[in-house]
Amino acid sequence: MKVIDISEIKTLIYEGATLMIGGFLGVGTPEKIIDEIVKNKISSLTVIANDTAFEDKGIGKLIKNKLCKKVIVSHIGTNPETQKQMIEGSLEVELVPQGTLAERIRAAGVGLGGILTPTGVGTVVENGKKLLEIDGKKYLLELPLHADISIIKAKKSDYMGNLVFNLTAENFNPLMALAAKMVIVEVEETVPTGSLAPNEIKIPGVIVDYIVGVEK
Repeated sequence: MKVIDISEIKTLIYEGATLMIGGFLGVGTPEKIIDEIVKNKISSLTVIANDTAFEDKGIGKLIKNKLCKKVIVSHIGTNPETQKQMIEGSLEVELVPQGTLAERIRAAGVGLGGILTPTGVGTVVENGKKLLEIDGKKYLLELPLHADISIIKAKKSDYMGNLVFNLTAENFNPLMALAAKMVIVEVEETVPTGSLAPNEIKIPGVIVDYIVGVEK
């Protein structure tokens, strides 16, 4: 497992990348990695996440510094800056029902061609999407969401990259770890390889490319 210094983020995350970022209103979000993106002004990002948190927290810092060209999220209600940029046309916002968002990410991670959901049928969510009828019920075909890089947060990792998450901070992180070409994880604690109980591990180290936030 390659453990890297936080300063190396600028060599891995590049302008124009599509990022999945874990967390729910900033809980379970890799704040140190986001701060490094802001510090290096890595811009034109497309961000896939549950939300844009708050102006001074989590993904909100990317919005405030105008580093995103598009966000695909379930809501923006807690971040007035996201709303402002959307209204003025400087930020594209694609709103996706929360369950659909999670399932589209999961579909990418497990290799599905899409999911069928009744959520959004008969609403603006339906626009431009394929509508199918099965056993008399209508469904929308929602396509998988893939990313270039997933940046996620974990409570603990061993040096093989096996990950343990803390309570509800788990949220979108495991799903996103499966749905990107590269996975960078910010951890709070590293422990010796072999010291984690198998039932604790939610994401195996084979999926993780880089660990940051710990001593090299």
